[in-house]
Amino acid sequence: MRTLAATALLLSLAAFGAPKPAPKTTPEQRAAQSILKSLNLHDRVAQLVIGVAYGDAPGSGTRESQKFRHWVKDLHIGGLIVNNRVQYGLVRTASPHTMVVFLNQMQKLSRVPLLVGGDFERGASMRVSDTTRFPYNMAYGAARDIEASRHEGLMTAREARALGVQWIFAPDSDVNNNPDNPVINIRSYGENPEDVARHVAAYIDGAHSDPKNPVLVTAKHFPGHGDTNVDSHLDLARLEASRERMSAVELKPFQAAIEHNVDSVMTAHMTVPAVEPSEIPATVSARVLTGLLREELGFKGLVVTDAMDMAGLARQFSMGEASVRAIEAGADVLLMPPDPGAAIRAVLAAVGKGRLSRKRIDESVQRVLEAKVRVGLNKKKLVDPDALGDTLDSAEEAEQAQSVADRAVTLVRNEGDLVPLAAPNQACVVISSGLRISTFGQRMAEEFRRRAPLARIRFVDNSLPGAAIDAAIGDVASCSAIVLATFTTNPALNGELAPFVQRLTDGPVPVAFVSLGNPYLVKDFPKVAAYLATFSNATPSEASVVKVLFGEIPVTGRLPVTIPNIAQYGDGIQLPAKTRSAPSAN
Repeated sequence: MRTLAATALLLSLAAFGAPKPAPKTTPEQRAAQSILKSLNLHDRVAQLVIGVAYGDAPGSGTRESQKFRHWVKDLHIGGLIVNNRVQYGLVRTASPHTMVVFLNQMQKLSRVPLLVGGDFERGASMRVSDTTRFPYNMAYGAARDIEASRHEGLMTAREARALGVQWIFAPDSDVNNNPDNPVINIRSYGENPEDVARHVAAYIDGAHSDPKNPVLVTAKHFPGHGDTNVDSHLDLARLEASRERMSAVELKPFQAAIEHNVDSVMTAHMTVPAVEPSEIPATVSARVLTGLLREELGFKGLVVTDAMDMAGLARQFSMGEASVRAIEAGADVLLMPPDPGAAIRAVLAAVGKGRLSRKRIDESVQRVLEAKVRVGLNKKKLVDPDALGDTLDSAEEAEQAQSVADRAVTLVRNEGDLVPLAAPNQACVVISSGLRISTFGQRMAEEFRRRAPLARIRFVDNSLPGAAIDAAIGDVASCSAIVLATFTTNPALNGELAPFVQRLTDGPVPVAFVSLGNPYLVKDFPKVAAYLATFSNATPSEASVVKVLFGEIPVTGRLPVTIPNIAQYGDGIQLPAKTRSAPSAN
């Protein structure tokens, strides 16, 4: 009878489906679960917070030092992101050795290793001095070099790990198809979604290719910030695109990133009516983060907010409310809340009221801890300052970056074969560097003077009135040609500079307009005789454009974007080199 009963029970279970065995956990998951069990609720919530630091090492008695120590030692935040200080309008990059000393200090204070991030969109040089100065992404799009993007990912990973950074907030995966976009622009690889997707995938593969330097990489800004005309740092942007258009354009690079095992996706502070009908940022929309990103696209990694101090989010919600809403929507990490303690308290209060469940918190904490284990922080969290010289700012990598910058220069117009310059010693060079104390244009001026010591080179400040600009430049009638270089990434030239350029193009002297920033600027100056774009204001691009003006390198770049009423995607006049390269500077 017992045998018959047991058989009947087995048949009954089979009929209804026997319970499936629990999925096997990986060593990574088990290590994360072990850490998770040791954390109380406060510390679990704190793991979801990334505070902002600046890569310097404030004195132990300063208020700033006490703040960082409080965040790490008392609040137990999950990590830090290295940003830049801005003084008098100028960005100050961190010193590598000082940054490593500071990060090591913070790691020693933290019971759970800190996850350290960096906005390294063009390599560590975006935030840290004495590192390889890679051009902007759009230069890679113009150079049509997928392998170069892969190599940039690899080298950025190596430099990041040498500096104590494990989480790279790159590559930018936006498709920049809006000429009026004030915030993405040359940070994007271009306007063609398939090409952008290929560069994004290559960068991710490259960043993941060195097992000795594991990093997390981030596709941003989901679900696509390229077709917007508002800077989300200043206000709430809006994507006016149908769901079908989003699938065909905006989402393609993110799909490629997910297919290539991207570790994290960063949200955008913008409304997306095609997905979320409420006028709220994607950062706090469950339809965008859970419905679209997790359920439709199948992303299983970390979802990180864009900086929570940006006006696109902060103008709508208090920091505490924004923190709770972001986690409700599906975010795992709260990036740069101005007051980490207040963000933690708000999330804890939401758990206490039943608005957020402990299970929801644990899901995100598990992902954060798994990410820390994946990059080896559970085994080694300190870096060796003495080893920095073995990785940073190598001549070989600088040469690679320069090669991309050279091949990115794109000649869109060349009336009268103005480029290369026929008489550079008689040329007048006007460099609009933005602020008077900016370093933009210094390398360009140095390279031009070395080749043509008699050329007239002048810098203009965008804040100058028109009469002052005219006086600074003087009479241009004797110039063989005027080279006008701008570095802005804004959609238009500021102040009196635009009318000044218009006057120059109306005159008898041919003008070669050179954009080392926003490639669309030339649409406002249809009378320029020649137009060159570098898609990057990094110093290698300054050297590249001088080489082109002197005919020392071939011109091979092609537009990765369309310039309305001027040129189409893929356009670019191809020229061979005409002269020998200039001798190296002493």
